[in-house]
Amino acid sequence: MQRGSNPVGPRRDEEMKHELQGYLKSGQPAHAEDFHDPEPPADDDPAVATSPGGLQAEVARHLHRTSFPTDTRGLLAALEEEHAPGDLVDAVRGLPEDGRYETPAEVARALDDQAA
Repeated sequence: MQRGSNPVGPRRDEEMKHELQGYLKSGQPAHAEDFHDPEPPADDDPAVATSPGGLQAEVARHLHRTSFPTDTRGLLAALEEEHAPGDLVDAVRGLPEDGRYETPAEVARALDDQAA
């Protein structure tokens, strides 16, 4: 018999392994973990892309960690798959085609530089 300081019993330990199995195999959140994903914007939400720091939030809302690193084509594909707002997609279309991005913050900076 194995003894340890596990705060949960063996049954709960097996349940937790089962819950994480989909995530561990795919590397992406499973449907059981939807509550961790940000909510999509409502139709009557104000446009956040124009507010200070809002552009990065808007980019991060529609691009997942698994979308990076990527180039401009990858960004467009991910945004269209996530049904991102048209103005955000149009702004990303204006980025250089040879651009390479590691994080949503880099995308937001490039979009800010493009607008200036």
